[in-house]
Parts: sequence; C-alpha cells; structure tokens
Amino acid sequence: MTESSYRIQGATGEWEVVIGLEVHAQVTSNAKLFSGAATAFGAEPNTQVSLVDAAMPGMLPVPNMECIRQAVRTGMAIDAEINRWSRFDRKNYFYADLPQGYQISQLYHPLVGEGAIEISPDDKNPDATKTIGVERIHVEQDAGKLMHDQHPTRSYVDLNRSGVALMEIVSRPDMRSPAEAGAYLRKLRAILRYVGSCDGNMEEGSMRADVNVSVRKPGDDLGTRTETKNVNSVRFVMAAIEYEAKRQVELIEDGGRVVQETRLFNVESGTTRSMRSKEDAHDYRYFPDPDLLPLELDEAFLAACRASLPELPDAKRKRYEALGISAYQADVLTAEVEAARWFDALLEAGAKPVAAANWTTSELFGALNRGGHDIAQSPVSPAQAAELLALVADGTLSGSLAKQVFEVMLETGDAPAKIVEDRGLKQTSDTGAIEAVIAEVIAKNPNQLAQYRGGKETLFGFFVGQTMKAMGGKANPAVVNDLLKKALS
Repeated sequence: MTESSYRIQGATGEWEVVIGLEVHAQVTSNAKLFSGAATAFGAEPNTQVSLVDAAMPGMLPVPNMECIRQAVRTGMAIDAEINRWSRFDRKNYFYADLPQGYQISQLYHPLVGEGAIEISPDDKNPDATKTIGVERIHVEQDAGKLMHDQHPTRSYVDLNRSGVALMEIVSRPDMRSPAEAGAYLRKLRAILRYVGSCDGNMEEGSMRADVNVSVRKPGDDLGTRTETKNVNSVRFVMAAIEYEAKRQVELIEDGGRVVQETRLFNVESGTTRSMRSKEDAHDYRYFPDPDLLPLELDEAFLAACRASLPELPDAKRKRYEALGISAYQADVLTAEVEAARWFDALLEAGAKPVAAANWTTSELFGALNRGGHDIAQSPVSPAQAAELLALVADGTLSGSLAKQVFEVMLETGDAPAKIVEDRGLKQTSDTGAIEAVIAEVIAKNPNQLAQYRGGKETLFGFFVGQTMKAMGGKANPAVVNDLLKKALS
C-alpha cells in the first residue's frame, strides 16, 4: 500500500489524511509505579489504594523498577534509543480523579527516544511494508476513574487505577489511512504482548489510543489536527479516523475551519463529538518532580533488559518463511503470541513445518473459531497434534481419516493413536482388498464405465469417490488411484 492509495474525495478534489497515535499501555507489574498497591483488574472500587495513591500528606513516591524495566524492554523491541538519564516531571491540573492535583509524567526527558515499527497494511500482501516512526515512550502514572452511573445526582471516584504505571507510546504522523493505523496498532499490540510489558487487553482499558487526525490537499502543509481520546479497539480507531477525516473535509469545503480540540468517539453511532478545545500552549506548569531523583541506568541493567527479550514477531515470521511456510501463513501464525508459542511447541514436537502450518491455520484455527475459543483453550496439545500429523505422514491415516480423528480429539482429548486403535480408523493399503472393492464398484456402474472408456475422463473422480465410500474412507488414496487406473483401462 502506498501513501497515495487512500484519499477522501471531496467536492474540491482529493484530500490526504494524516494520522498519528498516542497509545497508553498499562505496564505489566504487580504493583503501581510509585507505590506497592496492587494493579489487578476488576477489584472492588477503592480496595487497591495506598496512602501514596490517595495523596495523603507527607507520602513520598518510590519508583517501581519493574515498570522501568518493562518500558526499557519495549523500547529495545522497536529499536528505539534508550536514554540512560531521564527525569520525572509534574503535570499540574485539577480533576476530581487526580487526588495529587498533578500527574507524574516525563515531558522533557523521556525514558525512551526515537524508534520505528514496520507494518504490513495489506493483509493479502504481507511483504508490502511501511515504517512508522515512534517519537518517544515515556512512563507516567494513571489517574483514577469517575463513575457517573452510581447515583442520580453525584459522581463517585474509584482510585484503584490511580498511580498505575502507563507507557505513552507516541508515533510520528506517518500514517495515511485507517488501514495503516489499524496495522500499526495491531503490530504494536503484538510487540507488547511478545515482550510481556503489557497484556494489550483493550476491552479492559489496559491499552487505549488517542487518535490525532488532520486533512490536507496532497503536497500541502499539515492541517489543523483533532485528538479523539481513549479509543479502545482497533476497529473503533479505524472508524474514528474514517469519520473524523470526512467530517473535516466537509467542514473545510463548506467554508468552515478545523479547530484544534479534544473529541470523543461514540461507538454506537460511529461518530465523534467535541469534548473540549485544545490550544497549542497548555498551562500545565510542568516542572521537575522534587520528590524524585533522575533515573540513571547503568550498562548492566540495560544488558539484562536486552538479554531478556524474546524472539519478536518479525524475526519469528522470517524464521517461519525460511522453513518453507508461506508469507501469509507466517503472518497469521505470528499475529498473536499465544499462537506462535503453540506452533513453536508443535515444531519442537517433531512436526514438519509446511504440513504443520497448513494444518494449524486451517484445521485447528477453524475448529477453535467454530467453538469460540482461543488457542490457549485448545483441547489439543502441540504434542498430540504432532502425533496426528505423524500418522498422516507415515500413511497410517488419510486426510479424511485424520479429520475424523481430529474431531474425536476435540471431543475427548484422547491421543490420536488411541483413537485410531479404539475405533479402527487405520488406513489400509491392502491391494487385494482394494482391488476387490474396485471390481464391485465397476460392476455396479457400467454406464459410467462406458462413458469413461469413451473419453469422459472426468469420471475418474467418480470411481475414486465410490471406492473410498465403499471402504469407509480407510483406503490409501494413492493406492486407490493406481489400482483404478489399471482396472479402468
């Protein structure tokens, strides 16, 4: 996909869309950024709040180095610059869910500098890639949560989320279509999940995106952008961009002007609405947090972070392709870390790469989708799957028999060899038995035999099907084909 492939067609011609994303990813840790309070999702309101989180007088923050480690590892995963010296700042503003009256963040000296993420916007052509720049990753604490639906006239505050560590991952405005933004967000989520620095659960709010959109005529300077806050799914991000870009084009062509503002996305109507105006000059009165020393990272810490990184999606996909797996299948297998781990275990159990990829992406994924399960809930283990594929490879099972065995495996969890033995599903290559059945099939179908010998060779498949049916699908297809050719000629 090229930058020029997506355009908004307006009354005055084509318009280009410019997109940047600010992704807030909750850091995977058992404790908050500056306190020992728990971070588990779904707890009763205000049950995971320390005195630091509640901003009690005299309480001092202490950095949780696991949160710092996870942010550094994330930066390394996107080949970003890691700043050995960084600093926390206070971002001052009043809101009811911010008990301190300020948020501890990193404006001037972030932990992670510039990096890049390579995306494949076209699902059908994963080799067509584009690089999206990442401007920075900084660490900050989350605010609490206002609950407006608990009382008819009052809003309540839940501080469970207050102080939870976030990584704010800020992209360059390098995306030019909803598809590119969707691909970027999916790829970033995959990297975070591979690294283990964020669970990527957008429904629970542990990953959400602020979507910056502007429009311009191709080649013009950047237009005025709007920011749509806290969008919590890839699909909604793409829909918000689509709507907001068209809205801006219509506004400009009707003689209006786009104002820089914060907007909200309505998931039911697929529209955005104004939340508040947002000018370039914020009066947040940033200043260095006097309670926190600068972070200084030594080489030993960075080396340990680097050594802890797993094989990442791009490297894994290239390794799969080198094994003969198609680019499309490699892309599917590496999209989710659980699927990639399951497939790696299948290969380690001795399965042949190409056959394993074909079976996993068709049979296994198909069955899991029908059952509404993800691969972590698969009733079939990698070792069992490898055993099934081995029975096909050595001729014990035909493709159709393997499907039958797999269905039983899904129902019972039994091993393939046990199912084959208990149910008598072993494929036969007994030429005598197959020849006898072929003779019966030919005798019962004299008209088809005459037509075949008269030149209608497509009827060969009919005879194969009848023979396999008569033998309950247990005949070796290769042997059936050879014997039928001799018998029919």
